[in-house]
Amino acid sequence: MNNNFDSKKYNILALKNLYNYKKNKPFPHIQFLNFLKPSLAKSIFKNFPSYNDKKTWIDHEKYGKNINTNFKRAQHDERKFPKIIRNFCRELNSQQFLLFLETLTGIDGLLPDPYMIGGGIHVSRQKGYLNIHTDFNWHHKMRLHRRVNVLIYFTPNWKKEYMGNLEFYDRNKKKKIKEYMPTFNSCTIFNTSNISFHGHPEAVKGNNHRRVINMYYYTAERKKSEIFTPTFTSYGVLKKTKINKKKFDIKNSPFALNLLKDYKKLK
Repeated sequence: MNNNFDSKKYNILALKNLYNYKKNKPFPHIQFLNFLKPSLAKSIFKNFPSYNDKKTWIDHEKYGKNINTNFKRAQHDERKFPKIIRNFCRELNSQQFLLFLETLTGIDGLLPDPYMIGGGIHVSRQKGYLNIHTDFNWHHKMRLHRRVNVLIYFTPNWKKEYMGNLEFYDRNKKKKIKEYMPTFNSCTIFNTSNISFHGHPEAVKGNNHRRVINMYYYTAERKKSEIFTPTFTSYGVLKKTKINKKKFDIKNSPFALNLLKDYKKLK
C-alpha cells in the first residue's frame, strides 16, 4: 500500500520552505494550504466522528471543569478512530513523513509518538476554545523531549467570522504575532518549546465544528538551554529553574503510567 507521503511533492515542499520555516516569528513555523490530496482530505472529513458521538471521545467532564478550555473533545486511542483516520495517523508516523519534517524543521532524529499522548483527533463546537499556552515538554512514557507539532484541519468552507483561529504569541505571552484560520486541508507545523505560546482563545462561532488531527514529534536530545523540568500544559510564562531530575520519571505522569496497566486489564 502506498503512503501518501511517498509523493515527491513533500520532498519539494520541505526543501523550498525550510528557510521560511526557520525565520518565521515568533518561533519557527509554517502553514501549508492544500496539504493533502483533495480526495483524501474529503474522505477524512466525511469519516470524522461527530462531536456528539460520546462513544468516540474521552469523557473529560469526569476530570472536572477547566477554565482554559471548553466545548472541545479529543481522542488519542486509535481503536476509536475510523479506519481511514487510523491509517492516516500511521502515515503521519511513517519514515517518509519524519524525513519531510526533519528536512523542513532542520531537527534531526525526530521520533513519532505511537501512543499519541495529547494528540490524535480533536473537535471544538460553538463556544469551543483553548487558551494560549505552551505544551507539555517531556514524554514520560518514551523519555523524550517534545519538539514539533503538526496540525491538519478538516472542516470545509471555514469562514473568518467562525473565529477559532490558531494564534501565536510572543515569548512573554503579551502580544499576538501571527494567526491562521483553520482552513480545510491546511497544515500548520511549528516548533514547541518554553516560549511557543499558542492556542485558539477566540471561541468558535455559529453552528460549526472545528476538526483537526494533532500529531507530536520528539527527540532524545535537545540543547541544554532549552531543557526545563518536565511540565504539563502551562498557561503561564515558564521561568528557568534548577532542573529537578526526579520529575523526568514516569511516576510523575499517571496517564503515561496507566497506559500499560489499562492494557493488561483488557479482556
